[in-house]
Amino acid sequence: MRVEIWSDIVCPWCYIGKARFEQGLAAFDHRDQVEVVHRSFELDPDHPKGDTVPVLDMLATKYRVPREQAQAMEARVAEAAADAGLGYRSDRDHGNTFDVHRLLHLAKARGRQVELLNLLYAANFAEERSLFDPETLLSAAAGAGLDPAEARAVLDDEAAYAEDVRADEREAAALGASAVPFFVLDRRFGVSGGQPAEIFTQALRQAWEASQVSEDA
Repeated sequence: MRVEIWSDIVCPWCYIGKARFEQGLAAFDHRDQVEVVHRSFELDPDHPKGDTVPVLDMLATKYRVPREQAQAMEARVAEAAADAGLGYRSDRDHGNTFDVHRLLHLAKARGRQVELLNLLYAANFAEERSLFDPETLLSAAAGAGLDPAEARAVLDDEAAYAEDVRADEREAAALGASAVPFFVLDRRFGVSGGQPAEIFTQALRQAWEASQVSEDA
């Protein structure tokens, strides 16, 4: 059974949702027969490349609230992250993530997607490192087991894996995904948002049972 997860690396609920999904998957009896594929989705595709803003300023502008209210919003997300066993900081940058997704597609092609995704999430949410510094991306790529020279070549070539990112985004639109995280289980069930772990376990069981009925038909 395949589970596809559309997400953006700067999305806190994608970060939390991934952890909760993995907890739910661990409680699923047939977890060893589940293939997980991560797909690209940009929360802010129109944000100018190379331009970064503090995330609290972005939230205040996006939701038209005072910065203090944006801080309160972040504090609630931080509590959810802590409950999932994740580090979380609010003094991070926000920017265009297209290059990050292109690098994740290189990692997918080399069988190191999850390793890179974990390092990028940690860099963005738990560590004092900006995803919008190419050196951060290259360091994470090397840590995930990618060839640093190949990773640099991808970042330097704006066309490299660009179509792969856009194809994921077109597919998300076709499936009706307007927000992330968005989980598609065996192309039978969809789960939106960073749901509790037990919800993911239940959805996995339902998708598994449906697949068995289909095979027996």
